[in-house]
Amino acid sequence: MKIDKLALILVVVGGAILGTLWLGSMILASLQMPLMWPAVIVALIVGYIAWRVLEDRLRSAEDDHYDKIEK
Repeated sequence: MKIDKLALILVVVGGAILGTLWLGSMILASLQMPLMWPAVIVALIVGYIAWRVLEDRLRSAEDDHYDKIEK
């Protein structure tokens, strides 16, 4: 496994852990303060956009042109 893929996996897993903890605390706080729901919705939208960007980056064939160069 290449080091850049391993680093990306570690960053994504770490981000997922932190994001899950943060989102869980936001949901628990919003149950006590109903005005927090817009913040939760915004956080979900930002998370979705980040997921789509990562997915597009990982599946892009244009960005893999350096992998085809012989070393």
